[in-house]
Amino acid sequence: MKKEEKTNVMRVLDAKKIAYESHTYDADPTLTGEQIAGILNEDSKKVFKTLVTQGKSNTYYVFVVPVNEELDLKKAAKAAGEKSIDMIKQKELLPLTGYVHGGCSPIGMKKQFKTFIHQTASSYEKIYVSAGRVGAQIEISPTDLISVTRSIEADIIV
Repeated sequence: MKKEEKTNVMRVLDAKKIAYESHTYDADPTLTGEQIAGILNEDSKKVFKTLVTQGKSNTYYVFVVPVNEELDLKKAAKAAGEKSIDMIKQKELLPLTGYVHGGCSPIGMKKQFKTFIHQTASSYEKIYVSAGRVGAQIEISPTDLISVTRSIEADIIV
């Protein structure tokens, strides 16, 4: 049996003794969040994507929202105390976070950015977020995810 290759996300969680379950699938960067939820045989409301933004003040923020939802930039700016917020360009993601598009996780970025998670996360026993690479997800309790990322729960979707 092939030993699972640990991602930085998994190493961070292991070091902090936080329970999680990893799930892998064919690393296809064209898969949508909804399709990944289907592969996981899970409700898309429990599968979250990680979005990186930059505020008017040039500060970076991370938003974690269900894959079937869209980040509301006005609500996001309000939550962050910014005049406005914009998504960063895809080419900026890897140098900034250490993660590629489709494999970005709120856990284990190069630098800890202020992180917001949609308020529905805590209504589930477990949710899914990227494990730090395309083709890998972790299943984790929202309480543990909020704790390890120091997330703030907020109403941030359209």
